[in-house]
Amino acid sequence: MFENLTERLTGIFNRLSSKGRLTDKDIDEALSLVRRSLLEADVNFRVARDFVGRVKERAQGAEVLESLTPGQQVVKIVHDELTALLGGGSSTGSGRAGITLSSQPVSALMLVGLQGSGKTTTAAKLALEQRKQGHRSLLIAADLRRPAAIQQLETLGKQLDIPVYSEDPKSSNAVRVAGNGLARAAELGVNWAIIDTGGRLQIDDELMAELADIGRAVNPHETLLVVDAMTGQDAVNTAEGFHQRVGLTGLVMSKMDGDARGGAALSITSITGVPIKYMGVGERSDGLEVFHADRLASRILAMGDVLTLIERAQEAVDEKKAKEMERKFRQASFDLNDFLDQLQSVKKMGSLDQIMELIPGMGQGGRNKMMAGDLDEGRLRRIEAIIRSMTPEERQRPEIINGSRRRRISRGSGTTPQDINQLLNQFKQTQKLVRQMNRSRNPASLMKIFGGR
Repeated sequence: MFENLTERLTGIFNRLSSKGRLTDKDIDEALSLVRRSLLEADVNFRVARDFVGRVKERAQGAEVLESLTPGQQVVKIVHDELTALLGGGSSTGSGRAGITLSSQPVSALMLVGLQGSGKTTTAAKLALEQRKQGHRSLLIAADLRRPAAIQQLETLGKQLDIPVYSEDPKSSNAVRVAGNGLARAAELGVNWAIIDTGGRLQIDDELMAELADIGRAVNPHETLLVVDAMTGQDAVNTAEGFHQRVGLTGLVMSKMDGDARGGAALSITSITGVPIKYMGVGERSDGLEVFHADRLASRILAMGDVLTLIERAQEAVDEKKAKEMERKFRQASFDLNDFLDQLQSVKKMGSLDQIMELIPGMGQGGRNKMMAGDLDEGRLRRIEAIIRSMTPEERQRPEIINGSRRRRISRGSGTTPQDINQLLNQFKQTQKLVRQMNRSRNPASLMKIFGGR
């Protein structure tokens, strides 16, 4: 996410921070490069121009030019302005956005957008995210045009144990399905009725009229547009069109983990006035993040996002297991079964690239790539395969693993004896490091475990 932009901006600000004092010329040159970087990231021209203008106005004051750390002051100003840009100057700028229940017994939420933007998977992700908040949902399959759309939603509902309401598309229509689904949600006593609508272009009058009819039938508390972050400025145009026709309450930026330049996310709220409420950061059912403008601004500037890292760790780690691990750490009884459990916890927190992006300093271009090489996903899979190929006794007492056992484990895991030797050596180092891991949640220690420098 924003890898190229982050690399460019951190390079600019590192050069600026290396200077003892700054002149107006230094700031002009740096901000000219910032403006160019934003445009290359597909940020809207007017948005980039106005952003740089606001930063320049604040940065050329005495507070920066006469500061002992002028470079850091400029970075702070850029962070503040990025936060305001992402929040559109609204109250959601630095606080929690997300969605909140209405005063009605059932709150209706309608997902709209282009075909292929990720509405159906987002519907399931939203239901799961609300379940974590203690709220129950009913998914309503109102996309009757796309082949297998109903089946896809029913499959996702079954996987996540979330009820789905659907009707035969040959004898019904989207407006009727949405209305009947809302009535069913009231019967079930759920908190949310999440309506998955069919994809449509904002310039298609007939389909947009159908969307308006659905809105009148269910009176949604939330109307969220799902936009593909990889479509750049087209996403901004789409948001403007949908907002004019149906009145959006929020945006979900899907595919933010893809190879996106990021311009849509940086432009869309400023132009449309509609706040981003969620970001899709992966295909997994838990790959949805509540949007925080200040946290994303920190990620873009390679300042990390420790709060999100902590939240992910809390969700990934079972409290009982954490207490048991703490006991084992104190007693030095940590074995390869526990090592495997820790691997599983790390995997639940997301991909290693995503985790590193949240660690201050690790989102910075070249360094991030270097660390990503050390913390290779394939390497973790090999470690997992090796441990699973061991007997229970070998996991508890790895010191008994001799040459013949290594060959057997190697054949069972599809690895080499050298891979096994490397893991066993790392495990010995881990036993030495385990008391320094701050109850198993120190990111630096985790990196050492997996071979980081």
